[in-house]
Amino acid sequence: MALGLVLGSLLPAMALGSTAQAKDKVVFHVGILGEGVDSLNPFLGFQAPSYEMWGLTYDYLVGYSMTDMSPEPDLATKWKTSADGRTWTFTVRSGVKFSDGVPLTAKDVAYTYNRVLHGTVEQSNWLSYLTGVTSVTAPDDTTVVMKLKKPIATLPLLPIPIVPEHIWKNVSEKDIKSYAAEPSGGKPVVGSGPFRLVQGTADGSTFKFEANPDYWGGAPHLDEVIFQFYKNDDAAVQALIKGEIDFVEGITALEVKSLQGQPSITAHNGNSPGFDEIAFNAGSIDVKTGKPIGNPNPAVLDPKFRHALGYALDLPTLIKKVYQGGGLPGTTIVPPNYKAYHWEPPADQKFTFDLAKAGQLLDEAGYKKGSDGLRTLPDGSPIGTLRLAARSDSPTSLHTMDYFKQWLSDLGIKSDVSTYSSSQLTGVIYKGNFDAFQWGWYVEPDPDSMLSYMTCGQRNGSSDSWYCNKAYDKLYNKQHVSTDQTQREAEIKQMQEILYRDSPYLVTAYSSIGEAVRSDRFACLVPQPNPGGVWLEQYGVYNYIHMKPVSEASNCDSATAGGELSGAVKATSSSDSSSSTGPFLIGAGVVVVLLLVAGGITMMRRRTTVGDRE
Repeated sequence: MALGLVLGSLLPAMALGSTAQAKDKVVFHVGILGEGVDSLNPFLGFQAPSYEMWGLTYDYLVGYSMTDMSPEPDLATKWKTSADGRTWTFTVRSGVKFSDGVPLTAKDVAYTYNRVLHGTVEQSNWLSYLTGVTSVTAPDDTTVVMKLKKPIATLPLLPIPIVPEHIWKNVSEKDIKSYAAEPSGGKPVVGSGPFRLVQGTADGSTFKFEANPDYWGGAPHLDEVIFQFYKNDDAAVQALIKGEIDFVEGITALEVKSLQGQPSITAHNGNSPGFDEIAFNAGSIDVKTGKPIGNPNPAVLDPKFRHALGYALDLPTLIKKVYQGGGLPGTTIVPPNYKAYHWEPPADQKFTFDLAKAGQLLDEAGYKKGSDGLRTLPDGSPIGTLRLAARSDSPTSLHTMDYFKQWLSDLGIKSDVSTYSSSQLTGVIYKGNFDAFQWGWYVEPDPDSMLSYMTCGQRNGSSDSWYCNKAYDKLYNKQHVSTDQTQREAEIKQMQEILYRDSPYLVTAYSSIGEAVRSDRFACLVPQPNPGGVWLEQYGVYNYIHMKPVSEASNCDSATAGGELSGAVKATSSSDSSSSTGPFLIGAGVVVVLLLVAGGITMMRRRTTVGDRE
């Protein structure tokens, strides 16, 4: 989410280790901080980089605008709804082909959605978008008809990758958990997106995409996109300076500042629509039997205990020391950039760093100090030692939990910090063997999906806190079908108030995303949202299609009919080494969205990983 201008370049990007290849091809080499991709199967992955890969490979029925992420045509050229809001009809564009030459029709769209509606694994990522849908049919090759029990407030946004039926019909429900959806035998993954994945596996660190020359939106100006994952941000920054990569994201605010003095590089901090949190185990259970699983400390199961700890977080210190100034203190799971939906706690309820108040609330809830200075459970037995989990690949996560440990100690609560890789921590969470951990999410322009993760039905699914509150669920179901926008906004704010009181999450920060580009090589990147947005991992793949090498960038395409957008990466002389940057975060009135880094993209980002935060 940058506000400043980015410079252009004279040189094409260089492919990994191949000078000869660079003369023939335009290769955009991206460095991302993190462990990599958790799955290239769009029905399995959760971490943001996976969504980025899917966005290049597959199309979506409806897209997002670059200015404010409002719905705009993608595979669907238009849509309409019935007077009662229970029938939606989408017109699918003609002439679209998958990368293997097979035509994409409305039947592929219906097949994808029905796989979500009637599958098992497929529902984890995508069912929330189709909740209340009774049928999806394709009466002809250019028409998709969706029938609903009740209106769905989030339509027409449907950020579900459209997969080719002729490929996926051979993947059984039994086999889908093991289906990698990776290049095999020299054959790329089949999709209809602007690029084809030709190299890379979920456990690898390098992913190579080739432009799809038959892409319906026009062939990209890039011949290849190569993603290289780095576990060390310094290594990624040095690779950018040396020209080994052309773009890096997920860097710290201090690294952004240092790069602003580098010739031929432009860096900025982009606005993020996500949040970071400390999450508690609010009650891990076997969803089939309802019996407890895992071993959460009894204290963290108590909303009063969790809420009291909200006053034990010095958020301004976290922003200054951990985020290096690149963010704002957090409050709720709907970021303030989504002004219509965000609920801000009243002044007399808002968490402040007040250990005395935290102690008072703990005392009132029965967690009193014993003779040894340590707090006990309400029955007088020792609380024991809380287990705090941090991600080893995220300095933000590690430092946040180290601070939290100290503040807990000041309250008379013992705790230990254990580190896990992101994938390891996911396993720990699903087994319920934790008390608290640090992570984060990106929130889509419509917060319905994020709100759904906190419902009872998402336990052992997208939920990571195992939180369940029937009153919250009731409000979620109401807002999901509401056709009264004012009423829906009020219901969403009530949901945030419930979460704030029950505190399965203590939201710590609304962070920014550090990005930098070799502006002597590439131009025509446009921020999303504009102004103030990020350049690369967006809701959609506009920049991958429209960015150009400087030698071709005399005229950059505009993302709006109104002309040039502010914050765009412009072509200039490579001798001009100046750069500019916008503020860490823009005002709350700006609608922003964004992606994940090391985490994500999609338009629909899910779990963030190391890169985005650092």
